Amino acid sequence: MSNVGFRIFKRIHRPSPELVRGFQGIPVANIADEMGRMFCMDTGLRPLNTTPMLGTAFTVRARPGCNLMLHRAIDMAEPGDVIVVEDQGDQANALTGENMMMWAARRGVAGVVIDGAVRDRASIGGLAFPVYSRGITPRGPHKNGPGEINVPISCGGVVVHPGDIVVGDEDGVLVIAPRDAEAVLRKARGKLAKEIATRQAIEAGTWDRSGYTEEVLAAMGCEVIDAAYADVEGAR
Repeated sequence: MSNVGFRIFKRIHRPSPELVRGFQGIPVANIADEMGRMFCMDTGLRPLNTTPMLGTAFTVRARPGCNLMLHRAIDMAEPGDVIVVEDQGDQANALTGENMMMWAARRGVAGVVIDGAVRDRASIGGLAFPVYSRGITPRGPHKNGPGEINVPISCGGVVVHPGDIVVGDEDGVLVIAPRDAEAVLRKARGKLAKEIATRQAIEAGTWDRSGYTEEVLAAMGCEVIDAAYADVEGAR
């Protein structure tokens, strides 16, 4: 394998569809809480619509501003795959627009995440197909490569391997290694149950606030002063 930088790996070790589907309906925030609040892509990657995303990572390393390998990836990906693209955060050229995203949706792709730019924001925003990007520009892409498909990449500050589980909602995108997925799923379901119970307690007016009292804060070293700031520090 001497052609590093311009190669395609055709096979992926995908987790079972049943394991992937287990994360359906669980907010990304709840999953992240049970992963040490790690493995979330950075806040620069934002959703272009409100369609939730769940699937298996199909990775692309693009030459910045070039969508040659993204085109090939859309034609190669299997239904349920999420195409995740490393574009080094480049926003000079849009790697995709409405037509490519319509084709990806038509082929059963579960979503697209691009650490770079896209165009046709309004049209993509109206699709029932999840797309995440770092920026928007009308300037189109180059198509001469090189690039790689189904290799480990970096997207939004997170390492993504082919076959990882990718979950996205309006808060952002998170990546789960298949070897960790069963344990994470079990804990995330428990977290969601606690969140639901908390909301029920809020509605009933019975939410336990004992962890935030003055006594608790004082025990943590917080100074509680029964005076106005201006009286203690002097008026400005």
